[in-house]
Amino acid sequence: MTKIPTRDRVNPEIINTRPMRRPEWIKVQAPTGETYQQLRELMKKKELHTVCEEAGCPNMGECWGSGTSTFLMMGDICTRGCRFCDVKHGRPEELDWEEPERVAQAVKAMGLRHAVITSVNRDERKDGGAPIFAMVIRRIRELQPGCSVEVLIPDFKGSIDALKIVMDARPEILNHNLETVPRLFKSVQPQSHLEWNRATLVNAKKLDPEALTKSGIMVGLGETLEEVKDAMRLLREWDVDILTIGQYLQPSRRHLAIERYYTLAEFEELKAFGTEIGFKWVESAPLVRSSYHAAEQVRALSVVHRQLYGTP
Repeated sequence: MTKIPTRDRVNPEIINTRPMRRPEWIKVQAPTGETYQQLRELMKKKELHTVCEEAGCPNMGECWGSGTSTFLMMGDICTRGCRFCDVKHGRPEELDWEEPERVAQAVKAMGLRHAVITSVNRDERKDGGAPIFAMVIRRIRELQPGCSVEVLIPDFKGSIDALKIVMDARPEILNHNLETVPRLFKSVQPQSHLEWNRATLVNAKKLDPEALTKSGIMVGLGETLEEVKDAMRLLREWDVDILTIGQYLQPSRRHLAIERYYTLAEFEELKAFGTEIGFKWVESAPLVRSSYHAAEQVRALSVVHRQLYGTP
């Protein structure tokens, strides 16, 4: 029997029948503008997906309006069903080995200086689809010289062999999100394991010490402020360089409910704490997501890396 992909399976325990009212400082603008329309047409023409659309990112209007986008590779159906995510989950199609070429062509057509590439989980494959990441990194370098590449990768179930395939292609930034604090980890992403996160981020630095590593945390799922700080300390123990912290926004009533909205002052407190404990860059604000201001991060931090490693 064919397994039909779905956004969510109904779970009575997590349905939120009375959504919390958003505070006035969280304002999501509908995406508009000429550049946004051009990007949308380009993605459609090249049969590409973006996580901006699939996950309903609140910054899509801002980012697309400035000519940046996060490409979603390996299809739009994920093998995992995390309870915060709006990407469809189920049984995915076969990998499209021509997709890296189309993504690279789109990067060239957009004239990008920094490209962000992510994917759904492909747990049906032993390599998790890692060769697709390597192919697109290398092809972008050929078609758009000077364009830096950030990859937001799955955990590959902690496989160092799969991770090595990606790291051998030398992405400037290796991004893998923790998503939430350890206490809530299994309730938020039941098919994942904290050890896989640790292996991904720690081994990335071992495989390529010059690469910047990055991770992200959502807040508002029931964790305490001190638990967030403990998670930040954990990521620093794993030698993560860049951190993003943003407010969880419930995609639908079938997803995990928002327990509370963090204040602007709390986001500022977390940013200051992150800087204090040694992150090279911290983005902390209600609408911050993994790829927010990604181009600015790599441009600013590449100067530091050149000084450290003597790279051109």
